[in-house]
Amino acid sequence: MTSLPSRRRLLATGAGAALSLGALGATASPASAAPAKSATGSRSEETRTLDELYQDALAEGGKLVVYAGGDLANSGSGASARTAFRARFPEIDLQLIVDYSKYHDARIDNQFATDTLVPDVVQLQTLQDFTRWKHEGRLLHYKPAGFSKLYKKFRDSDGAWISAAVIAFSYVYDIAAAGANAPQSPLDLIDPRWKGKVASSYPHDDDAVLYLYALYAEKYGWDWMAALAAQQPQFARGSFSPSTAINNKTAVVGLGTGGNATATSGIRMGLPDEHPFMAWGQRLAIFKQAANPTAAKLFLNWQISTERQTSSSWSVRTDIPAPAGLRPVWEYANANVDGFPHFMEDRAKVERLKQTFALYFGEVKGDPTPGWPGLHPGA
Repeated sequence: MTSLPSRRRLLATGAGAALSLGALGATASPASAAPAKSATGSRSEETRTLDELYQDALAEGGKLVVYAGGDLANSGSGASARTAFRARFPEIDLQLIVDYSKYHDARIDNQFATDTLVPDVVQLQTLQDFTRWKHEGRLLHYKPAGFSKLYKKFRDSDGAWISAAVIAFSYVYDIAAAGANAPQSPLDLIDPRWKGKVASSYPHDDDAVLYLYALYAEKYGWDWMAALAAQQPQFARGSFSPSTAINNKTAVVGLGTGGNATATSGIRMGLPDEHPFMAWGQRLAIFKQAANPTAAKLFLNWQISTERQTSSSWSVRTDIPAPAGLRPVWEYANANVDGFPHFMEDRAKVERLKQTFALYFGEVKGDPTPGWPGLHPGA
């Protein structure tokens, strides 16, 4: 593993020289990154408590760098995790950098190519990267405490990755503004009463939103999609943007975002039977080259601990009840929990759909909402 001084030398001499030597090989597997043997899958779960891991992480140096997928640098789930971890483990020097997953994975591959890896932990929506990085031998096989309690599709059998959070996208609406005419399913969104009142994140900018739109196209047909386009939806970058538009009273209905499916005021997420929505487990892994492996293990154990998973949201654990009024997310066939990972592996199909939706809704506009963290944030 390249030491931190090597990272600094790279930054001092400029990234361009390193890119000219290694960028074309960003996805190549070096000889030192041969696929790990399946025997590691027999390792038992972590037995240390969070407090014991905390002390061991401090003895290691007390530092941790996490690259987390998200829409905003200083708010949203990524920033919330940063705040919560610092409150729970205040002596750990945590740098948690939020960016779109599709930029973080490219950034990490470029760091591999230039031998300048920065993060210890990665938590992304780009699920296909975890299967690829495992095949390349990049990921540490590790089973945090509670691993066996994770839903079976939310963990790699060898411990190469786990899912730490359930995220679900559907349509949402302003309960007060929609009133008695609230949409009962996505089919209702092409009703003339919603023309000019629908806000959405771009389906061709975010693969999770893309999958939701693809499910709609499969279920309702492309004529329905054309009718949706005729409704003149307001598009913006970031899955938070539909709720922002609703809160700003520029829209009543949102698409390609999450929300509370049992809310009685504010914004409610539609979860109708027999109509598609999509959910997935946000994957989390430790790199074999992590400079701070004990702190990284602390982060994984904390993320799936009962103290962290007990909330008003769906849990990745089978031993924690679903929110009141709901079933575990994997019990909803129309949540397509199994479908999204398969969708993400088919990159040719993903690219075709991106261009197709650009034909319906126009090109993506606007700067990335997390900003531009650069090549080596956290170094």
